[in-house]
Amino acid sequence: MRASRSFLPAVLLVLAVSCKREEHGFRVVPPNAASASAVRVSDLIPGGGNPEPALKNPYEQNAYAMGEGQHLFDAYNCSGCHAHGGGGMGPALMDDKWIYGSEPQQIYMTIMEGRPNGMPSWRGKIPNNQVWELVAFVRSMSGLVNKQAAPGRDEHMAGPPPPNSTETEQPNNSSEPSDAPGQPPAQPPVTQPSSDISPEPLATQPTTGPVPTQPTTGAIPATQQ
Repeated sequence: MRASRSFLPAVLLVLAVSCKREEHGFRVVPPNAASASAVRVSDLIPGGGNPEPALKNPYEQNAYAMGEGQHLFDAYNCSGCHAHGGGGMGPALMDDKWIYGSEPQQIYMTIMEGRPNGMPSWRGKIPNNQVWELVAFVRSMSGLVNKQAAPGRDEHMAGPPPPNSTETEQPNNSSEPSDAPGQPPAQPPVTQPSSDISPEPLATQPTTGPVPTQPTTGAIPATQQ
């Protein structure tokens, strides 16, 4: 009896930890938006110093919240520019290149305020808690969240591996896109027409019956001997 009583707290602890991943926290308090309103997008600090600590996003520990972020990614047509993480009109979200930073507060500000070269501002369009769910899902696509909580499947028939199977990418600051303002857009290569294309043969007029002869007038000349 005493052994069973000592074993019970350990069982309850294991159950509490395992249930955290699948907790449907409809009222989980997201990070304070004010703490993300003045974030840097560069690691360069005049005079040296320590970079600011990353803001913790509790949604990165919750599978339900990241699943909601995955649903919102398509519902708000983020995939229209970023495809499903592989990039299109917008940059890819599955590699190690981050133009404006990979920390949660930096991605939050990118969504809320927009960025040059096409990223619109979603301030006033998306509720604050949904923005943080999108932030958690975006970071999961490059393996920057807890793999035990990352979504384990994709909602599409074909696509990249699910976030919990994505290798962790080391974020690197990337340069501006090549078609940034002030730079001419890249021109497509000019292709030369092929020289081995022969024209089609001319069609001949079919003939039927005898060929008419040209009528002659006057005397017929004598044949040569």
